[in-house]
Amino acid sequence: MRLPGRHRAAFGLWLLLTAVGAAALVRLELAHLQDLFETDARIAHRLLSQRAVQHDAILATVALLQPPAGAEPVEQRLPALYPQILSVQRRERDADWNDPALAAAESRSRILGRPALADVDFARGHYRVVLAAAPASFAARFDLRSVVPWNEWPMDPPTGPARITLEHGGQQFLLQPGAGPVGLWSLSFRKQLAADSQPFDLVARRGVGWADLPWRAIALWALAMAAAVAAWHWLRTQRAERRRAEELLRLGQVARLNTLGELAAGMAHELNQPLAAVLASTQAGRRLLQEDPPELETARGALRQAEEQARRAADVLGRLRRGVERPAGAEALQPVALSQAVRNALYLLEPEFARRQVAPRLETGAQEVAVQAEPVALEQIIHNLLTDVLPRIFEPFFTTREHGLGLGLSLCESLAAGMGGRLGVQAHSPRGAAFTLRLPLAAP
Repeated sequence: MRLPGRHRAAFGLWLLLTAVGAAALVRLELAHLQDLFETDARIAHRLLSQRAVQHDAILATVALLQPPAGAEPVEQRLPALYPQILSVQRRERDADWNDPALAAAESRSRILGRPALADVDFARGHYRVVLAAAPASFAARFDLRSVVPWNEWPMDPPTGPARITLEHGGQQFLLQPGAGPVGLWSLSFRKQLAADSQPFDLVARRGVGWADLPWRAIALWALAMAAAVAAWHWLRTQRAERRRAEELLRLGQVARLNTLGELAAGMAHELNQPLAAVLASTQAGRRLLQEDPPELETARGALRQAEEQARRAADVLGRLRRGVERPAGAEALQPVALSQAVRNALYLLEPEFARRQVAPRLETGAQEVAVQAEPVALEQIIHNLLTDVLPRIFEPFFTTREHGLGLGLSLCESLAAGMGGRLGVQAHSPRGAAFTLRLPLAAP
C-alpha cells in the first residue's frame, strides 16, 4: 500500500528521529556498560593486588620472626592461617635447595632485596615465591583459586558477563568464565598486579551483543517520537486545511461575484426588451389619452404610474447589474506562471481527489510558460474545469451540485474570453476529457 506524500514525509521523519534517538541511547548504554565493566575490573585488580602484597608481607614477617635453633618453625602454621598458602619451605644457611628454580629465585631475591617469583603452574593453579633472608630463606607455594577473595569479589563468578583471567608468560588461569569478547562491541581491561614478586596480568574481556542493548528505552523513545510526529503532522495538516479553506473561500467569493454578474447581466438582457415594450406602450397610451376624450384623467394617471414603475424597474435592474458585474480592469492582466496556477488549483482539490481516489498528474515542458491573465480568474477556470460534467459542460444554469447556479463553466468561458483567450473541450475515449485553454503569452 503506497502512502500519500504527506504521510510518507511524516513516516520518514519518525524513522529519522527514532534512528537518531536509538543511536544516542545505544551510545549512552555502551558508555554505561563500559563504566560498570571498568569499575568491576579495577575492583578485582585491587583485591588481587592487595593479596599479592599481603603475600610479600607474610614472607617478610616470617623472615624477621625466625625462631632460635630447636624451636617450632613459625612458617609451618601459615597454611592454617592463610588458605591460599599451600606450603612453606625453609633453606638453612648451610643447606641447598633441591630445586634449581628455587635457587635461581633466591639469587634474584637477594639482588632485588624483595621476594621473587620462582615458577608458575597455571594448569594446576599454583605458583611459588622465594624470599632470600638470613639465617634462612623461605619459599611459599600459593593456590590461585584461594588467592581470590570471593566474598569481596565485585561480580557473580558463574553468571558475570565478563571473562576474567590471570596471565603470565603465555599461561592463563581462568577466574571467571563470563561470556567472553564475542558480540557487536568488545570491552577489555588489562593491568599487572601491584606486587613485583607476582607480576601477573589481570585481563578482563566482555562482549556486548543485541541482548545488551536498551530495547525498552528504544521502544519508549520510538513511541514518544511517534506521538510527537503524529501531533506535528496533525497540526501541519490542520494548518494546510485552514489555508486551503481560506483559499477556497476566496475563490468562492470571487466566483459568486462573477456568477452574480453573469446572472444579473442575463436577467437584464432578458428583461430589457419586455421593459422597453412596456415603456413604449405606456408612453403611447399616455399620448392617446391626452387627445380625446379629455375626461379620461384617471386613465392618464394610471398610464403615468405604469411608466414610472417601468422606469423604476429598469433603473433597479441597471443598478443591480452595475453592482454585481465584474468591474472592468478590477485586476489587470499580468504574467502568470501557468504550471503554478495549476498546482494551486490541484492543492485546493486535494481532499476531493483523496475522497474519489483520483491521482492527478501534471505534465509540463522543460521551459516554464507564462501567460497574460488574471491570477484568480485563471485559478477559478482550472478549478471549475476539474469538477463538472462533459456533455453539458458550458451550458448556463446546468449544475451537478445541490443549490448550484450552473454558471461555473459558462463563467469560465466568459472569463477566458475576457482575458483574450478561449476555452474548449473534447471527449477522450473510453473516458475522460481534454480541456484546451488558450491565453495570450506573456511578454518575455
